[in-house]
Parts: sequence; structure tokens; C-alpha cells
Amino acid sequence: MSTNADDSKVLEGQPDWLNHYIDSPEKQRQLYRRTLMIVGISQIFGGAGLAAGITVGALIAQDMLGTDRFAGVPTALFTLGSAVAAYLVGQLSQRFGRRLGLAAGFLTGGVGAIGVVIAALTNNILLLFTSLLIYGAGSATNLQARYAGTDMANTKQRATAISIAMVSTTFGAVAGPNLVDVMGGFAVSIGVPALAGPFILAATAFILAGLVHLVFLHPDPLLVANGIAAVINRGKEDHSIVNSSSTKQSERRGIVVGATLMILTQIVMVGIMTMTPVQMRHHGQGLSEVGMVISIHVAFMYLPSYVTGILVDKIGRTIMAIASGAILLAAGVFASIAPADSMLFLIIALALLGLGWNFGLICGTALIVDATHASIRAKTQGTVDVLIALAGATGGALSGMVVAKSSYETLSLAGGIFSLLLIPVVIWSHRKTNNG
Repeated sequence: MSTNADDSKVLEGQPDWLNHYIDSPEKQRQLYRRTLMIVGISQIFGGAGLAAGITVGALIAQDMLGTDRFAGVPTALFTLGSAVAAYLVGQLSQRFGRRLGLAAGFLTGGVGAIGVVIAALTNNILLLFTSLLIYGAGSATNLQARYAGTDMANTKQRATAISIAMVSTTFGAVAGPNLVDVMGGFAVSIGVPALAGPFILAATAFILAGLVHLVFLHPDPLLVANGIAAVINRGKEDHSIVNSSSTKQSERRGIVVGATLMILTQIVMVGIMTMTPVQMRHHGQGLSEVGMVISIHVAFMYLPSYVTGILVDKIGRTIMAIASGAILLAAGVFASIAPADSMLFLIIALALLGLGWNFGLICGTALIVDATHASIRAKTQGTVDVLIALAGATGGALSGMVVAKSSYETLSLAGGIFSLLLIPVVIWSHRKTNNG
């Protein structure tokens, strides 16, 4: 991302600190490393916050409503809330930088988690549903923070930068489900229902994640990246006009393929994951067993990220995307044939589900970053994350209905088969690129 000192006059009138970064490749490298460190710290807290909704959201609704039919509604609500938040965080980040956008999203999610605790305490289903919508802002921001690490990354570092942010999420996301019993006991000790305990943790974690961004993410990597892009593009206007048609087609194709990849993997992952705790409770498994299975699932969603990122950068987006579809198919098959009392089969199925999602998300994110210019990148990323969140909401809402009408086994097998749709999409893109 180096620039020539003579080019800095293109940013006359901009703050001096910004020009200093534009003129110094070494400062750019330092900012890249610093941004990864700050994002990593915030993701530890953010991961702990998002785990609450995954682990006990469906169970709270099940207890309040007395039926499984709407057990998928909490997941649908906080993913729907995350859709709205993803758009707003993307727009806010594009205008004011990652620092304010990410801080606002995490703090809003913390407020939503507090609302869930109050709803459980008062047995107010309307407040529960409203609070879950707001809580979704934390989930969306936790996911969108992965982009911040790519702002100062070069083309050979992007998937790796994404993966570092996601690995950091693992520490909080795995700890969260395993603290279900501990937080449940703490909640009971202060007069709050046990299932609301993880949301006490979520409120604290999301607020801390927001404060980390607000206090430490300065200078803002996106603002610096925009300044660098303005310098790099200086004098290229004539060349870009000649090649604008083919370039725009390539960019659109990259965005479409990246978005499709992430949408399909999100639907499959959320649908199967949402109903697994309910399935386990039906067959006599306790909260500790549910927490263990979900924590392993979340670990495989995030922990392999560093290796995944390197593989995506080294062997390519297409191969890893196809691998994502194959792994998700295996996850659906394992979940569908798992004996009702077999923890081992469920652990294998949910581990594969997390790994397939991991491959798909990192591949798709890298494709989006590859296909977007810094001047529109954040708002494009926010818009794509809206579609991902809506896909998750759809998967969560339909999962309970599918199980109520048929079975968990049918849901799992259907999800695995559905994931195969991503393979022809990435093959089509690969052929178009080669022929283009």
C-alpha cells in the first residue's frame, strides 16, 4: 500500500496525521498490526456476547411460550436485528470510520442483552422479542469487525487478516456456552431466572467490546485506507474509463459470488444449530451437555480460522468454497443419522457444521474485499451482511417449523443437501473469470 510522497498533495486540506500515514509505508504496516491487535481483543469480548443467544435464546422462548413450534423465533429475531444493525454499522463506518461504527454496534447489543434479562425476570414475552432484536446489533457488529483487519491489508494478507479476527472470537465464544451453568447459578443468586444468566455475561461482554473500539481504535484504519486509495488512484482516470466495463463486471461477479457463498452457509448453519439444543433437551440432556456441544460447535466456527485464512490466500477461494459445501453436507448427514442419546455423533455433526461455515465465511469475505474499492467498501460490506443476517433469520425461523412438522433428522439432511448449491455458483464464477 505504499505511496509516493509527491502524491500527498491530492489530500491537501486533510488532517496532517492522515498525510503522515499516506507518506509512510512503515506507519501503514504498524497500523495494520495495531488494528489486528485491537480487533482481536474486542473479538474476545464479542465472542462471549454472541454465545448467549446461540446457547439459550431458543430455550428461554420455549419456557415462556410452552411450545417448540416457535423455538426458532429468538434466533430469527436477533438475526433480523443483526440485519438492520449490519446496514447501519456499515453506513456509519463508511461515513465516520470503523471506530464509531463498531463501538456503536457493540454498545447497542449490550443494551439489548440487558433487556433480555429484564424480560426473563418479568416474564414479558414482548420485551423479550424486542430486546432480542436489539441484541442482534452485537452479533452483527461482532461479525462485521472481521472487515476492520482487512482495511490496511494487501491482497495476499486479506484472508489471513480476517482469520486472525475470527480466531480471537473463539476464546470468548467457546467460554460463553461453558459458563451457562455458572452464569445460571449467579443469575438465580440475584433473583433472575437461570436461563437469563448468559445474557448478563453478554451485556458485559458487548459493552466492553464497544469500549475497546471507542478508546483504542485510533487512527481509524478505514479512513487511512480511503486516503491511500485516493493517492493510488491519482492519474489513473483515463485508464479506468477504458477498462470500466470489464472491471465493474468482475467486481459485481465477485460480490455476488461472495455474498451467495456466505448466505447459503449461514442458512444451513443457523437452521441446524438452532434446533440442536431443543433436540438435546427433548432427549434428556441437561444444560451442561448442551453448553458443551455448542461450545465445540462455536470452537470449530472460529478456531480453525487462522489455518483457513492461510489456505484461502495460498490455494485459492474456489477450492476452499467447494470444500465448505462438502463439509456442510457431511455435517447434515451426521446430524440426521445421530442416535437420540449419542453425544459423540452430535459433537461430530456440530463440529463439521462449524468448520464448513468457517470455510464459507472466510472465502466469501475475502471475495467481497477483493471486489470492492475502499471508498465504498464498508457500506457494501454492511449491505452484504444484511443479506447474511436475513438468511440466518430465515434459517432460524424455518428450523422450528420444519422440526415441528417432520423431525430434526429431516431438517439436518435437508440442510446438508441445500449446502451443495454453492458448488455450481463458485464453479460458474471460476469459469467466467478464466474466460473473461
